[in-house]
Amino acid sequence: MAKCCEICGKAPRKSADRSFSMKQNIHTQEPNLQSVKAVVNGVVKRIRVCTSCIKAGKVTKA
Repeated sequence: MAKCCEICGKAPRKSADRSFSMKQNIHTQEPNLQSVKAVVNGVVKRIRVCTSCIKAGKVTKA
């Protein structure tokens, strides 16, 4: 299962930490995904949704 929001499609991104010497350390920033029972097309399903979609009301919880 991919680490991707099923509503908005938010996925992991690469980002870089820069030290004082400007050395670059690459790491990934992953979305805050929660497993939620939601109503999708009239059927209750368990989907993985990011917390920003839950806060915005894009998901109707069951």
